[in-house]
Amino acid sequence: MIRVRDVHKVYQTRFGYKHVLDGVSFDLAMGERLGILGRNGAGKSTLVRLVSGAEHPNAGSIERDISVSWPLAFGGAFQPLLTGKDNIRFISRVYNQNFEANFAFVEDFSELGVYLREPVRTYSSGMRARLAFAISMIIEFDCFLVDEVGAVGDARFHERCNYELFTRRADRAMIIISHDAAYVRDNCTRFAILHDAKLTLYDDFEVAYAVFKDLIGWTPPPGWPNSEAATA
Repeated sequence: MIRVRDVHKVYQTRFGYKHVLDGVSFDLAMGERLGILGRNGAGKSTLVRLVSGAEHPNAGSIERDISVSWPLAFGGAFQPLLTGKDNIRFISRVYNQNFEANFAFVEDFSELGVYLREPVRTYSSGMRARLAFAISMIIEFDCFLVDEVGAVGDARFHERCNYELFTRRADRAMIIISHDAAYVRDNCTRFAILHDAKLTLYDDFEVAYAVFKDLIGWTPPPGWPNSEAATA
């Protein structure tokens, strides 16, 4: 179980203090997938980083009784001067994993080929994301943090990611952030809207999405088919 209680996060900017999260609270149990909707800059990725432990709240608490991944498709934690292979070796040692088996899996899954033997600093953002996702799959976390995985790679890579996450690890807890509303609808069991630093929870996607569109002022263009509105 993950318990988030009255969490506040404030950043100092050139224009003063920005309250990104204001009294956010929720629980996440094994098997639950919480999909979070919000504008760009609403604080979704900040919340994911707090849950992962990469950052700390200014106030409130986050309790974790289960192991939590780093944000999937996020390559910021790598040592850029090391090769992809050496980063896999390092993480395998940290988590007491078999390096040879892990390298074989990452090499096959990421499809980075010879680039695994090049320094990570030479990778594009997409290549880093592929490496980060593949490495995340070699560590069997109880909760996976999924931050815009759908934005990385081609359709075939997406299918492989979805199989690893939602079929092989269907019993895990997840927090999912995506600008693709259909992805959230199809893969989550609970939903939330992060708006004006407040998080509101919903059990029904259609209700959550209708509220979200109203909050951002979205209106369908002339001739927009009703059947496609939910995937806008």
